Amino acid sequence: MEIPAAYQSLRTHLQARVPLSDDDFAVFQQYLRLQTLNKREHLLQTGEPCTHLAFVTQGCLRSYSLNTQGQEHTLQFAPEDWWVSDMYSLLTQQPSTMNIDALEDSQVLLLAQADMETIYAHFPVFERYFRLLMQSRFVALQERVNASLSQTASEKYQHFLRKYPGIAQRVPQHFIASYLGITPESLSRVRRQL
Repeated sequence: MEIPAAYQSLRTHLQARVPLSDDDFAVFQQYLRLQTLNKREHLLQTGEPCTHLAFVTQGCLRSYSLNTQGQEHTLQFAPEDWWVSDMYSLLTQQPSTMNIDALEDSQVLLLAQADMETIYAHFPVFERYFRLLMQSRFVALQERVNASLSQTASEKYQHFLRKYPGIAQRVPQHFIASYLGITPESLSRVRRQL
């Protein structure tokens, strides 16, 4: 049976990280739901419970929070081949404190949190995959915190370009500045210097 392109991109992603049989993926695929998002459409909004992990097969999403003055703070960009979610809300079942929206017309595969334990119990390969994913995300989070405390604006931007190759041409500069924790004017200066 031929696998639709959106599902094939996830299968390729998984197989690059863990050994995966055709049968395992066929069962896993049954737990996934394909969703299309238009540019600026939200996948998740503050106050809603987060019930899914989303794997981006096409487009680019962004997670962000709002401070009390309504200023946006970009937490993550999720281009193709990335997962995005509000892990705090997903794991604690508390209302989300962040928003996730599409920066481009996008397509995601949704995996319900409620199905994850079933998948883990029957398919240890997926428990291994998601453990590796969480470890990687924890390391990235620690790097980001350390960078925000110790790196210059120029160093932060150069690290961003390495982490998200190609994204600088796809998303508005003010979102990148928000991600870096600097003003758009500071980002313009850094880009001119580089």
